[in-house]
Amino acid sequence: RYSATLPPPAATRRKMTSKTAKSMFIGASVAGLSALAGWKIFEYLQSKKQLTKDELAIVEMLKGLGQTHLFEGWEEADLADKKRLAAQLALLHTQYPDGLDGYISNAKKLLEASKEGANAFAGFKPKKPSGLALTLGDEKFAAMEAVGMKVIKDTAFCIVAGGLGERLGYNGIKVELPYETVTETCYLSLYCKHILALQDRARAQGAADCVLPLAIMTSGDTHAKTVALLAANNNFGMAKGQITIIKQEKVPSLADNDASFVLDKKDKFSLQTKPHGHGDVHMLIHEAGLAKKWAKEGRKYLMFFQDTNGLVFRAAPAAFGVSESMGFEVNSVTVPRKPGEAVGAICQLEGKDKSLTCNVEYNQLAGLMKDAGYGGDEADETGFSPYPGNLNVLIFSIPEYAATLDKCKGMVPEFVNPKYKDAEKTIFKKPTRLECMMQDYPKLLDSGDKVGFVSFERSMCFSAVKNNAVDAKGKQMKTGFPESACSGEQDAYKICRKILSLCGCSVGVDGKKEDFNRISTEVGAKVVLQPAFACTLAECKAKFPKPDQVVLGSDATVVLDGPDITVEKLQINKGYLSVVACPGAKVTIDWACDGPSMQFKPEGKWDEDSGSFVYPEDLAEKYRIRGYTMMFEGSDSDKAKYEFTFDKPGEYKIQVPQE
Repeated sequence: RYSATLPPPAATRRKMTSKTAKSMFIGASVAGLSALAGWKIFEYLQSKKQLTKDELAIVEMLKGLGQTHLFEGWEEADLADKKRLAAQLALLHTQYPDGLDGYISNAKKLLEASKEGANAFAGFKPKKPSGLALTLGDEKFAAMEAVGMKVIKDTAFCIVAGGLGERLGYNGIKVELPYETVTETCYLSLYCKHILALQDRARAQGAADCVLPLAIMTSGDTHAKTVALLAANNNFGMAKGQITIIKQEKVPSLADNDASFVLDKKDKFSLQTKPHGHGDVHMLIHEAGLAKKWAKEGRKYLMFFQDTNGLVFRAAPAAFGVSESMGFEVNSVTVPRKPGEAVGAICQLEGKDKSLTCNVEYNQLAGLMKDAGYGGDEADETGFSPYPGNLNVLIFSIPEYAATLDKCKGMVPEFVNPKYKDAEKTIFKKPTRLECMMQDYPKLLDSGDKVGFVSFERSMCFSAVKNNAVDAKGKQMKTGFPESACSGEQDAYKICRKILSLCGCSVGVDGKKEDFNRISTEVGAKVVLQPAFACTLAECKAKFPKPDQVVLGSDATVVLDGPDITVEKLQINKGYLSVVACPGAKVTIDWACDGPSMQFKPEGKWDEDSGSFVYPEDLAEKYRIRGYTMMFEGSDSDKAKYEFTFDKPGEYKIQVPQE
């Protein structure tokens, strides 16, 4: 099948020696020719104005697989155009683990099953999965945080960041968006800050050389901009080699049940492709050798998380603690889920020959329960469904993960979701493709493998930022959660107010209702507790030895950023204070002062005629999607009076400035 003229798919290449792979990629038609000789032949064929044998091989293979429509009219076509399509096909063939022949074979099977209406969970009965529900501030939460911090030195992290912000109304990459606008810290910077803060705590506990790795999955849409963002910001403080970027590729679109590939409408020598889904992250981690490398380094746990959920690290230490305490091979971080809520559910599925715990999409759950003879997805004694809501935040035990990836070549089960035009399910409304989801990894495991969940309050671990203002308004009316840029920012401040409240400080957790971009939000004290300040609730409590001396009004703005800051007194009804301190700068805050504060300035007006918002022409997109800008009420010189930066170790005290 894999002659010297046709590059093999990725799965086969990985098994080859470098010498074998090199000779096959050169594409020489005579075995044993050197790379130089192969290139000379290629140049000769080019000069004769014909396709190379490599190019002819991929064309003939696809003709044999029922894709002859791709090459209609080739007799009169320009050679350069033919080469473009042949090159694209060859690349796609090498990128998919089973090659394009495998892709077509898999597609036909899944399309047939879709047409027949096959139930992927036929024969399974759902049960409540094994797991633990934690509440921020209770004893169980504190215990799990403590356990989690003991294993932090043996962790790794992976961001799934393949999407642009178009759905948000933003044309850049989502990880460059500000998490909040008091400090303008972007999401990628925030995540790096969290990982570095955890790394510092691990070093303080004795792991002096601890470096916590971060993998970032990009796509063709986000790769270059992500690389540029990191380069422009010196990797946000991360060491050289600490970040690994793995790029996701696309797969061919499918026009019909015969898995016919689709040519671009504007270019008949270019194949239409679509994303394969975030499940590719497992294949990319496997191909990069990361899981095996981390396992050899003795690392225990890998946490996957999404690109714009800024709250996730508030739950990370406790979630690691649950994985460690309960021996989970896979641990899904979840939130309580209302029966019928449109979010995937974590279920334990019991079958005749197999038991597995995995995500079941909300539109599959009702049918699964009906087939099992249950009345439906009903609330238990907690008032929520017994099947918690999936967030696509996953913690894997690295040794078992690496072993499983070796067996499956990093491929998780695929699915296809065509939208049909006709009742017979023979015509698609638009081309589809094979997809895979990262949360379907547990389907690869055996019945004895321990898979479970940890559940947190939504307000402390999940606030997605993914909807534009119009869609967010509709989502809020339907579910109560707009999942927009402005709601994400308000949730960022609210969790910090909640943490201060649990420390015993006097601060209103719930804010007053205000609308931005017609979205209802809660606006209270703008509190920013940067990751370096505290990684856990227990650590934060230690920073406030006299919590009764901390009183913040709803118009207060406070930024605390540094591992050695202690707050003896902090009283602001309306005003601003920012303290940034490097490690070793031991800062004591003794502050009671009002003054000018940071306020939201509403931007944009709703236009009924156009059904859209109208903003000032010079307003940046990152503010348009919020519906406001952040404004300091005083001058720049006034603001400087309330900002303290300590970039050298030492002992410092912050007190109210004398007039």
